[in-house]
Amino acid sequence: QVQLVESGGGLAQPGGSLRLSCAASGRISGVYAMGWYRQAPGNQRELVATITKRGTTNYADSVKGRFTISRHNVKNTIYLQMDSLKPEDTADYYCNADVQVMNSPRTTNYWGKGTQVTVSS
Repeated sequence: QVQLVESGGGLAQPGGSLRLSCAASGRISGVYAMGWYRQAPGNQRELVATITKRGTTNYADSVKGRFTISRHNVKNTIYLQMDSLKPEDTADYYCNADVQVMNSPRTTNYWGKGTQVTVSS
């Protein structure tokens, strides 16, 4: 009923930038908290950044000052601007969202399929 589709991953050099996007689509009544998580090979999935519908943000310490999360509520889309990239930012990045489906009184948590980010010279 709901799909989260990420885009914008790829290869960047250390110190470079990438911008990720995630669009929610489907039978949506409302989209609430959204966020980005990442998982590097052999590691657990970890929080990168989250943003509420009102725009309150939260960042992992490892990305503070380098990454910026933003959202467009009308488009049900979030973005992750990643600057000053480091090799340790290499991971699969996943979009997450709390979504209220049409004709449902509750929210359900959804995940995207992920987009790969590689930081290497």
